[in-house]
Amino acid sequence: MSTELLYRTDAYATEAEARVVSAGPEGVVLDRTLFYARAGGQPGDAGTLRWDGGEMAVTEALKGENGAVLHMPAEGASLPPIGATVRMALDWPRRHRLMRMHTSLHLLCSLIPGAGVTGGQIGADRSRLDFDLPEPPTKEALTEGLRALVAANHPVSESWVDEAELDTNPGLVRTLSVKPPRGAGVLRLVRIGQGEVPVDLQPCGGTHVRATGEIGTVTVTKLENKGKQNRRVYLVLEE
Repeated sequence: MSTELLYRTDAYATEAEARVVSAGPEGVVLDRTLFYARAGGQPGDAGTLRWDGGEMAVTEALKGENGAVLHMPAEGASLPPIGATVRMALDWPRRHRLMRMHTSLHLLCSLIPGAGVTGGQIGADRSRLDFDLPEPPTKEALTEGLRALVAANHPVSESWVDEAELDTNPGLVRTLSVKPPRGAGVLRLVRIGQGEVPVDLQPCGGTHVRATGEIGTVTVTKLENKGKQNRRVYLVLEE
């Protein structure tokens, strides 16, 4: 069975109850979850499951079969009984940092229009995007642009559209290495900014902050040449 994804309706919920569908060393499946499963360069969430008489540390959430989310137990952890009600608790500081990072990468995309994204990785300490680009802007120019977009506190929202939108507007997809999944009939778009021309608009299944001002101070720390047309851009969040 598929797991109901509670973060799709509220990415800021940190605790909720769920029922255990299955449990084993390969992961615990719940009927619903707050935990984002690793995908699209964003790591899976970590946290804790608690039930009457026990608790289990979740090291990361991963995708399972048929839409299930696997909550991976820490080594040697007790497993909840099948059918039990558990209380989920996210490692919120880690999740929120990943949300800030992910939204920052969307802003970075907006500063390099027209260049396809050939790869990327979201991390709590450092994140990166690779662009199909002969020569990127300087790291100083990118940092200045990112900080201006953060300071403008643009709203971040999502909407669901018919996946046929990709056929009429293929420019929505910036990623060259990974295409949005098709077959469900609908597609989730993340929009940054308002009006006819948003700061950024592209398909994304990840978690994001509500407004760019929540990101804080972001800095582009390094540019790397990874091939003839591949430029890697690293950024960090300054505390």
